[in-house]
Amino acid sequence: MRKNLLLFLSIAFVNILHAQRPDPLRTIDFEAQEVWVDSLLNSLTLDEKIGQLFMLQAYSNADEKHEAFVTEMIENYHIGNLIFMQGTPEKQAVLNNKYQAISNIPLLVGFDGEWGLDMRLKNTYRFPWNMTLGAIRDHNLIENFGKHLGEHCKRLGIHINFAPVLDVNVNPENPIIGNRSFGENKENVTHKAIAFIKGMQGVGVLANGKHFPGHGDTAADSHHTLPVLNFDFSRLDSIELYPYKKTFDVGLATVMTAHLNIPSLESEPNVPTSLSKNVVTDLLQEKLGFLGLIITDGLNMKGASNYATSAEVNLAALQAGNDLLLIPQEIPASIALIKKAIETKTLTEERINFSVRKILKAKYWAGLHNYKPVVLDSLQPQLNRVEDELLHRELLKNAITIVKNKQQNLPIRNLERKKIAYVKLGDATNAPFVEMLKNYTKVTVVSDENLNGLIKKLAPYNYVIIGFHKSNANPWKTYKFSNKELVWLHEIARNKPVVLDIFTSPYSLLQIKSFKNIEGVVVSYQNSRLAQEISAQLLFGAFGAKGKLPVSIGNEFNEGTGIVTSSLSRFEYTIPEAAGLSSKKLLLIDKMADTILQEKMAPGLQVFVARNGKVVLHKSYGYHTDEKKIKVKNSDVYDLASLTKILASLPLLMKAEEEKTIPITAKLKDILPSFSNSNKASITVKEVLAHFGRLKAWIPFYKDTQDSITGKNLPLFYRNKKSKSYRIKVAENLFITQHYKDSIYKYIREAEQNDTKEYKYSDLGYYIFKEALELKYHSPIDKLVDKEFYQSLGADRTAYLPRNKFSLNEIVPTENDTYFRNQLLVGNVHDMGAAMLGGVGGHAGLFANANDVGKIMQMYLQKGFYGGKRYLKASTIDTFNFRYFSDEKVRRGLGFDKPQLKPDVKATCGCVSNQSFGHSGFTGTYTWADPATGLVYVFLSNRVYPNMDNRKLVQSNMRTKIQQVIQDAIIY
Repeated sequence: MRKNLLLFLSIAFVNILHAQRPDPLRTIDFEAQEVWVDSLLNSLTLDEKIGQLFMLQAYSNADEKHEAFVTEMIENYHIGNLIFMQGTPEKQAVLNNKYQAISNIPLLVGFDGEWGLDMRLKNTYRFPWNMTLGAIRDHNLIENFGKHLGEHCKRLGIHINFAPVLDVNVNPENPIIGNRSFGENKENVTHKAIAFIKGMQGVGVLANGKHFPGHGDTAADSHHTLPVLNFDFSRLDSIELYPYKKTFDVGLATVMTAHLNIPSLESEPNVPTSLSKNVVTDLLQEKLGFLGLIITDGLNMKGASNYATSAEVNLAALQAGNDLLLIPQEIPASIALIKKAIETKTLTEERINFSVRKILKAKYWAGLHNYKPVVLDSLQPQLNRVEDELLHRELLKNAITIVKNKQQNLPIRNLERKKIAYVKLGDATNAPFVEMLKNYTKVTVVSDENLNGLIKKLAPYNYVIIGFHKSNANPWKTYKFSNKELVWLHEIARNKPVVLDIFTSPYSLLQIKSFKNIEGVVVSYQNSRLAQEISAQLLFGAFGAKGKLPVSIGNEFNEGTGIVTSSLSRFEYTIPEAAGLSSKKLLLIDKMADTILQEKMAPGLQVFVARNGKVVLHKSYGYHTDEKKIKVKNSDVYDLASLTKILASLPLLMKAEEEKTIPITAKLKDILPSFSNSNKASITVKEVLAHFGRLKAWIPFYKDTQDSITGKNLPLFYRNKKSKSYRIKVAENLFITQHYKDSIYKYIREAEQNDTKEYKYSDLGYYIFKEALELKYHSPIDKLVDKEFYQSLGADRTAYLPRNKFSLNEIVPTENDTYFRNQLLVGNVHDMGAAMLGGVGGHAGLFANANDVGKIMQMYLQKGFYGGKRYLKASTIDTFNFRYFSDEKVRRGLGFDKPQLKPDVKATCGCVSNQSFGHSGFTGTYTWADPATGLVYVFLSNRVYPNMDNRKLVQSNMRTKIQQVIQDAIIY
């Protein structure tokens, strides 16, 4: 007895609380709202009132016949509301204005845009689905998501967006909700919904909670049949109704009633909840105290339309307590039936007034008392904003979830030890994922028609990424593995360390019987371009994982599972605004690149820009040569010329300084004994690196191997075929005697010094450093720098002797040499001295693409740290990035070039800080980093094509003019 009394009192108390809920349609200026609503309501005829109860379907991709039908419904039947369906935003805006103009009362325009206008309209923005958003823990992001959707709706004249979905998806086999739900946890669903509602209603667009009383535990689609939910009210109240009660508390303005059959709520067989007075009036309005606008789900859906005739369905919906009839059929017949019901007193005009009043209040709430037509100009840019992509990226970065990470296999570290293969499963595109993976290191796509062949091809690899890619067209697309794919996944994982990344619903993981042999599992939720790109970046530690699984995967992974990882300080690839740069201003680079190509300063080029570790531009222009046969690709490598100094020799010299094997205070005789009796013996490493050692600028060694009259190469020094005595390759079919290297160093030792000790740029010191490094570390410089730096940096597009690593179509030619090697130089170093050393010099010989140059410069900018590894001490970077001889007007640091000290010298744009550093290269290359702004800039070209007399690029200062554009593009 006492227990029953307590239960009664509890229910009574809850009902009192519900009754105290505020009216979500009441505005701040409610007195003016009441005046507007009352004046309109009192002026309406019965037919006009009934017309306000309908929200008619309108298409912007239909023909004139459909437009005439909608017009007739508005003019003759006083339809008061429209829901726009498929089409384009431009046509919808035109039709919106047309229909509004012929309506006596402004039309309330609805839209079904759960993940954005893209749900119905072409060429509009698509945000992630709710299941993806359910993985996010930062609810500010969800609120911002709601705000952005609201802004898009408002811009297009939409007043109510039928979102968010409040269904708690506890049934993995749910065919219609699934990805449209925030997940299976009622608290998570509720928090996401509240944030979304605040965001969207905060910008003046009505939110709509659907599908009441809860569509999350169905195995049938109410578009095609009437789903039956056989569970009691206690269960319904504790799970399905929970989000509704909480969102009512925060002012959810409208609710959509679902077409479900729930015997515990409605005892009459086959009556949909949307047509049930027990559900719509007794439960929703009276028991839960909802005072907002109640809207049916589409009345053309089989879940409702199978119940009776369309007119009878519409009448039943009103009698049940709905205010607004969505997508009604047979409107004239429905109006007649409603009027007949009023005549027979099975429906009253007061009941009609009750709903019309709420509809008019909603119109006032949405600003229709001050109706203005949709502005037709600039729709596309305003519905596809940079801000939208910025938000989208943040949503995905916060959503993608690591659910298994055996032995901390993620993010991927120690690239020097990894040989990575990628295998695709699924039937959808994977190109964005693969291309982004390749930005970080060498990743080989491996495929075969049969499993045994695939396993055999995977033999050389010790890390396999498997991407499971399914259609991203809509949330209802199939997400399941085929039986064949499950077998292949099992067998690959049995043979190799595997990270599985699924680009589809997390429910796909339910098919996998065992995760024992799978080291890593990542849920990326969707197969969009951005999801693929961002997931690839997460795998390599551009940023940490934060997402939490919004649904359970059997007993394997519980809801809420999500392994948090940290950033490894590798590059993130994004858009300029994410790094505080203006996309619009950076577009000037395209025009400048066009000028370079049109004026034949170079046949092609690459430009790379990063800021604060975020790559915002990596673009290629033009062709390999003037013949325009091969377009430049981002992966193509250029001859870096003197950038070799700071990208190969300098990192090794920094390491040697730290290890005190070649300290900067050492004299040349100390690091290379053969220089002990030379006129250079007492020059310090520091002086040479600062170009303050009185060394000659360069020595044309090759001329001493040619006939002084004809200019032809002398047979004494060269052969066309490699042999024991002539085994140093200078270029294709050209080999120099192995003894000539000694002559080169003899020339350097014996060369006269400049008379005056002043700044004089020289290559000669780097010949010396190469020999010293190879002597100290017992390894060729190319092997040494690759082992110590490039492999672990993931600089797999960086190499000396590129013909040994890349195909010829991946190497951009430099000069058509008619004076020494007599051939087009493709992958053979342009610098003559480096060529005579076999293509490996301390001053030249390195080839790379702009992305890899950027990685090395970013490592410097991050004070010696990149990819989770410390390469150099911060103090070492500072030591080398310092002007030791500025009093003598030497602008350079140690190895690094620095901003000009003289106004007439154009080392930089003159717009960078004194902390900045970089270098330029003879072949038309340039790179610069600035700690003050966080900028890294790389420019690669083959301006020496067709020959090095082409000085247009140098004379135009185009490289530093682009640097100025980048600097000017900084927003904050």
